[in-house]
Amino acid sequence: MANGGIFRRKSVAQIQSEHEHGELKRTLGALNLTLLGIGCIIGTGIFVLTGRAAAEFAGPGIMISFIITGTLCAFVALCYAELASVLPVSGSAYSYSYASMGEIMAWVMGLLLILEYGLAGSTVAVGWSGYLVSLLKDFGISIPAALTAAPGVEVKDAAGNVIATGIMNLPAMIALLAVTALLVRGVTESTTVNNIVVFIKVGVVVAFIGIGAFYVNPDLWSPLIPPQDPAPPAGTPMDVWSQIWRALVGIITGDTGSQYGVSGVIHAAAVIFFAYLGFEAVSTAGAESRNPARDMPIGILASLAICTVLYILTSAVLVGIVPYQSLDNPAPIALAVNEIGLGWFAILVKIGALAGLSSVMLVLLYGQTRIFYTMSRDGLLPDVLSRVHPKFQTPWVNTVLVGFLACLAAGFMSLDKLADLSNVGALTAFGVVCATVIYLRFTSPGLERPFRVPLYPVVPILGVLMCGLLLLTLMRTDHTRNFFLIYLAVGIAVYFIYGMRSSKLGKGIVVTGHEAEPMELPHKGD
Repeated sequence: MANGGIFRRKSVAQIQSEHEHGELKRTLGALNLTLLGIGCIIGTGIFVLTGRAAAEFAGPGIMISFIITGTLCAFVALCYAELASVLPVSGSAYSYSYASMGEIMAWVMGLLLILEYGLAGSTVAVGWSGYLVSLLKDFGISIPAALTAAPGVEVKDAAGNVIATGIMNLPAMIALLAVTALLVRGVTESTTVNNIVVFIKVGVVVAFIGIGAFYVNPDLWSPLIPPQDPAPPAGTPMDVWSQIWRALVGIITGDTGSQYGVSGVIHAAAVIFFAYLGFEAVSTAGAESRNPARDMPIGILASLAICTVLYILTSAVLVGIVPYQSLDNPAPIALAVNEIGLGWFAILVKIGALAGLSSVMLVLLYGQTRIFYTMSRDGLLPDVLSRVHPKFQTPWVNTVLVGFLACLAAGFMSLDKLADLSNVGALTAFGVVCATVIYLRFTSPGLERPFRVPLYPVVPILGVLMCGLLLLTLMRTDHTRNFFLIYLAVGIAVYFIYGMRSSKLGKGIVVTGHEAEPMELPHKGD
């Protein structure tokens, strides 16, 4: 076994060499990558979570919450852009960790990304199921309520009455099976479908903003930040900075018992963090990008900027049409359209939401399969997971496995638990990525960086702090903390039992992407 043990690292040159000899087709340009990011970002957040965050925490201040989270995610995006331009490979933060903190941290990062991508895909599938059920009801078609929710989850009607207890979420499982089949067909076909769907759902969102703006009642925006409930004790300082300080202390200590106020706006920013998952999925496509050093930073930053603007405008129109107290609804945008009497458009919104959520599932599962592919090529997972289909040139075995596991999670776990666990994985991964930028600046100052993080080291440090703060919030929940710690412990045990012994780096084997010269295989158009 090579020197270094569990902390052995791949050199940047080795990772770049592996990219040059990879088997995956390089078909993605800057536009494809931008649409890939938009396709992943716009989904459950804008179509589902916006209403809940406004109703329970921020009120009209949800607009500020999106600005806060978008700004903080921009710090992380800039770090991803620098690393993606230096290390344009499949595997995203996994590969970055391998080059900086060593193999054990790369393995842990792989575990985190399984939570982020795999469970996020399941989370989105649950949201997709909700919109499908709502749309079918508009046409007089009903799916048995018990088959639209996870076991033990109460299903309620429009009036809030419990009508059934869930057995499994069958529509969510069917949706993921369909997405898995599409991914097995190949990245070119998948991205083509994704591009079409992105235009559809962005069109629906823009139409909602354009049409809904004429029905906005500005009075519903006042007060922009509703008074804190329950009100703080008499004599408590109520200036903005005092409120911000109390909100930050509450996040660190897990005190989230109050609603609204400045603390509510910050809490909502943590809740809607899930809405921004996706921009980093662009970095998992490095091995299939035509010019990654130029195109990947464009794809990451452009998709984040476009979606942040759409989120802010959508939330402004939403809380300007419907009183924020009424927005705790699985289909808040459709609710707003119904409020202004455009029933036909409500149906179009639901169709657009279904299309949008479908593309998000596609990109999330795509990212997960590419992470498994890279880990398998490194010997940390069985070789079968990097086996490429002779016709479709995709890692089909691990795609089927990822799809199957995501189906189980979507069918038998609740939306809240799925979202929390996915956020834990994402926040930890994001924090490590920001730290990796700092590490590589110290250890490899002469490394060619086609894109460099501006305002270094302020931006990566703020990214680390932001991720840590929001992670503390999530870890205060018992079921999230317990599941995460057990999952991490079991995953690390698997590394010592299998991964460490099978590691190609540990055996001194250089990964080239193939053991023999590959045949030139026919494939469909690029």
